Amino acid sequence: MEYNLKFLRYNERSILIEWPAIIDENVLKSILNFKKRIQNKYIKQKVDIINAYSSILIIYDFTIDNLNDEILALKLLYEDEKSFYEIKSKIWEIPVCYDKEFGFDLEQFSKYKELSKSEVIELHTKPVYKVYFIGFLPGFLYLGGLDFKLFLDRKSTPNLNIKRGSVAIGGKQTGIYPQDSPGGWHVIGKTPIKLFDINQSPPCVIQSGDSMKFVSVDKSEYLNIEELIAKSSFQLNPVL
Repeated sequence: MEYNLKFLRYNERSILIEWPAIIDENVLKSILNFKKRIQNKYIKQKVDIINAYSSILIIYDFTIDNLNDEILALKLLYEDEKSFYEIKSKIWEIPVCYDKEFGFDLEQFSKYKELSKSEVIELHTKPVYKVYFIGFLPGFLYLGGLDFKLFLDRKSTPNLNIKRGSVAIGGKQTGIYPQDSPGGWHVIGKTPIKLFDINQSPPCVIQSGDSMKFVSVDKSEYLNIEELIAKSSFQLNPVL
């Protein structure tokens, strides 16, 4: 599916490309496909390409002297059906422990939503989430697919020390904190999986376009996985 894109100068070395401002898997496929085409176009030059829900930002390592020519070249590339790429994606299962030690907001969250804790866990683990992009923090995955029954505004007062691996809900989204940081989302569980490791390549194995499913584990299973990770004996592999 082709979209009517907007091409805008972001600064003297960057161009912003905008799709319709919606969170949609077809838009995501279009974005990732065009991102791949651009990467191949500039394979011999250093160009950073950052995608979000409905946009791509191209950051060149040189000043764009002729903006119109560069935008025209990008438009022609987008319209060239021969340059289409099939985007391959993976499905990942992420173990999450919803024990009160880790999900310290779960009880209060369930009261807000007038649901039992088990209902919250069931609703949270049922969907297959789509990874739209990575941002905010290195390895922070922006996921689509949260059940509307779990929508809840962020906290008015953020927590100053959310632990790495905390699984939380904020607004219409759910996600995993990839490192210790402040945060205003409602923490309902924790995963022992490290989503970002600067010593591995790529540092974040889960990529835009992949899918992810949360799997509930008890505390003993959580601690077992955590121990295996500490011994470098655990490998996160896609299920498909």
